[in-house]
Amino acid sequence: MVERAKIIEAVTAAIEKAPERKFSEGVDITINLKNIDMAQPKNRIDETILLPQGTGRKIEIAVLGKGEITTQAKEAGADLIMGPEEIERLGGEPREARKIANQYRFFLAETAVMPLVGRWLGPRLGPRGRMPMPIPQGTDIRPIVERLRNSVKIRTKDKKVFHAKVGSTEMNNEQIAENIDAVLKRIESVLEQGSLNVRSVYVKTSMGPAVRVV
Repeated sequence: MVERAKIIEAVTAAIEKAPERKFSEGVDITINLKNIDMAQPKNRIDETILLPQGTGRKIEIAVLGKGEITTQAKEAGADLIMGPEEIERLGGEPREARKIANQYRFFLAETAVMPLVGRWLGPRLGPRGRMPMPIPQGTDIRPIVERLRNSVKIRTKDKKVFHAKVGSTEMNNEQIAENIDAVLKRIESVLEQGSLNVRSVYVKTSMGPAVRVV
């Protein structure tokens, strides 16, 4: 487990070394694993992690379904709401479907429309790791949308190296460090040997040099 002070030190160095910009940059970490066979599906990571200080960026969320779920989606400020007809229409519009799959980070779908989603949007969403979270009828999605707006998705496939967005340069260093700490703890909790499976961790701004955390 990495000490919080060490994380803050690395974040501070990464921010200081980054070229000065007139706009806010994202802050990312890169995690390299070791002594683990990622060809085995059981060892792959597929986690949605709540960042205690949020992402520092707007996370766009799409809700698929009809009736009550769409009413809640509007109240929760969902960025895209699609009914069954629109889902089916996108099946014949691959370019538009691909654009939607790239733009929206999280998808929620009423269980009743999941077969439609699988048939018409599955080829676009599946490879990107964005198949919708199934929502049973009667579930209040408002707190789910709120949580996802402050979450990051990590999906490793068969690679031992992966990246995660942990904030932006508009946030202070302690906030970014708290987010990194949350991600590392979650990742270590799902690895077979915990921190022993972590070779190294680096932090950097989007356009700045990487600084080693551990």
